[in-house]
Amino acid sequence: MKLAAAGFVASMAGIAAAQAADCPRQGTLGTSRVLKMDAATWPRVGLKNYPLTLPLADHEVVLTFDDGPWPPTTPKVLAALAHECVQATFFLIGKPASEHPDLVRRIAAEGHTIGHHTWLHRSLMQIPPSETTDEIDHGISAVEMALNGVATTTPSTPFFRFPGFETTPATLELLQSRGIVVFGTDLWASDWNKMTPKQELRLLTNRLKSAGRGIILLHDPKAQTAAMLPAFLRYLRDNHYHVVHLVPARPGVQFSGVP
Repeated sequence: MKLAAAGFVASMAGIAAAQAADCPRQGTLGTSRVLKMDAATWPRVGLKNYPLTLPLADHEVVLTFDDGPWPPTTPKVLAALAHECVQATFFLIGKPASEHPDLVRRIAAEGHTIGHHTWLHRSLMQIPPSETTDEIDHGISAVEMALNGVATTTPSTPFFRFPGFETTPATLELLQSRGIVVFGTDLWASDWNKMTPKQELRLLTNRLKSAGRGIILLHDPKAQTAAMLPAFLRYLRDNHYHVVHLVPARPGVQFSGVP
């Protein structure tokens, strides 16, 4: 899809695009633009999992991180992103969010979008159906408590990713009925497998060369990913990729002060 076509699709879909803030440092990757997502228009995105994905132009990427926060590695990921003035989306697990609320608030304070990833990262296909709603709601509530000091099951940012992308018709219907965008992904680094940062970088860049654009899935608790990320961001910069930041079309209150 060429840039003009992508712009047309975005306009038709009702996703508003805005220019990202300028980076104070010259020569950084930066965040090129912001996409405001509407769950009514895009209830599920990511070609690895669903029929549709975001209307990204060639060489546009969205950076997403799952399974945090994790104090040994998430700050390293945040530092790498900050160095290049890049914004990403973090899908947080409720339990570690409740244990490290300062880190949750730091992620938001540094301009990143916070989504949800259940309470304990259990497969919603393998637990009793009677427990799936609580697994989702408990996770949302814990992240909202860490972020805003209010234990609510209404997320301030209605973005959600299923652990292992394992869904059921009931859980998909539940999230759609609540106006929550469900994220799959377009490509990943397979960083759940043990490898060196150099191996991960080569794997990810080869996949990105083939795809040309897309939503990228990484995991901030993985030490190899935290170590690989600065080189990957340099690769994006040097090869003329552009980072798109995702925000909800109608956001709730998200913490934005100093943690």
